[in-house]
Amino acid sequence: MFFFLFQPSTWLIAAAVIPALVLMFMIYRADRLDKESGRLLLRLVLCGCAAAGLSMLTESIGTAVLNRVTAEGSRLNNVLTYFLIVAGSEEGFKYLLMKKTTWNSQEFNCQFDGVVYAVFVALGFALLENVGYVISYGFGTALLRAVTAIPGHACFGVFMGNWYGLAKRYEHMGLTGRSGYCRKLALLVPILLHGAYDYIAVTSESDFGVVYFGIFVVLLFVIAFIMTRRLSRNDHFI
Repeated sequence: MFFFLFQPSTWLIAAAVIPALVLMFMIYRADRLDKESGRLLLRLVLCGCAAAGLSMLTESIGTAVLNRVTAEGSRLNNVLTYFLIVAGSEEGFKYLLMKKTTWNSQEFNCQFDGVVYAVFVALGFALLENVGYVISYGFGTALLRAVTAIPGHACFGVFMGNWYGLAKRYEHMGLTGRSGYCRKLALLVPILLHGAYDYIAVTSESDFGVVYFGIFVVLLFVIAFIMTRRLSRNDHFI
């Protein structure tokens, strides 16, 4: 009956999924005022999975087109690939699906809700993406991504959610111009951070490059952690 528990694929899937679930639980606990329903959170995770599938399509098409007009592996090619095609597709679909699901939701009644929504979408994306990587490359990949890529997606979600929650607050205040500006930042800031993360990771071939990537990741994680604690403590109803 429990034979499936001893299958290698079962442990690989668990290794791929558990880090994302742990981070979801942590951000759920940080939501102090009015926790979101399980139904909405599940929808957001599925939105993240859908964003992963959609971005795979746009990235494959975008990369094929870009390699026809720029030299593959050149600096221009790398910058456009990681900032525009990869980060633009992934953060763009996360944002669009999150906004469609939550912007007019009655549950969006606290500023910190924006962080919860963005992180759950981001971790839904990371969860599905990680399953694919782990099945293809094994348990070592699961361990590496558990401390880099999955928290990285969560951090991008924190930055997105910060501006997204602020945009909702401004809308309720009747400040539509500020709300629109914050919605733009909710998309632009994660794209820039995600693009920088991928660009540094892929182009850091030297020892110094690895050091630069490590410094970038540590700073990203620390700033996102501080932001989450501050936003949670200072949360209020919209």
